[in-house]
Amino acid sequence: MNGRGAFVMLAIAVLAFACTRSRTPESLSTTKTPHKKGVAVASALDVRVDDRVHFALHVVNEGDRKVELNFKDGMTHDIAVLDEQGRQVWRWSDGRLFTAAYQNRVLARDDTLSFTESWKSPVPGQYTAIVRLVSQNFPQEKRVAFAVR
Repeated sequence: MNGRGAFVMLAIAVLAFACTRSRTPESLSTTKTPHKKGVAVASALDVRVDDRVHFALHVVNEGDRKVELNFKDGMTHDIAVLDEQGRQVWRWSDGRLFTAAYQNRVLARDDTLSFTESWKSPVPGQYTAIVRLVSQNFPQEKRVAFAVR
């Protein structure tokens, strides 16, 4: 065996040894992370009422790697408001046009994507807001009850 072959064999042996050595409990405790393993998309809905009703959908990547949200067209989210009987009284997307182009949004670890919209002429009453992220691969839906006085 020539010198180069011996060097390659030695390098392989060192690499194999390094990969198979066991970890101590101390080294295992330092590898913990507060993030969820893999992909984890979560959402939250905030509703604020004044002379209008303000909706804010927050989508956050709680995982340990980036996430790509895929949308089949320009519509990324929608909001519906239901009255006490469950009838729809307002929908954000009604009367709107959306592009037909496929789109995506990338969220790095800990990134948040937010959408804010307002209902301009609410009538006093008890309502439920249903907000949907219409992502093809990570759809989300949140419901919040609220009152207009």
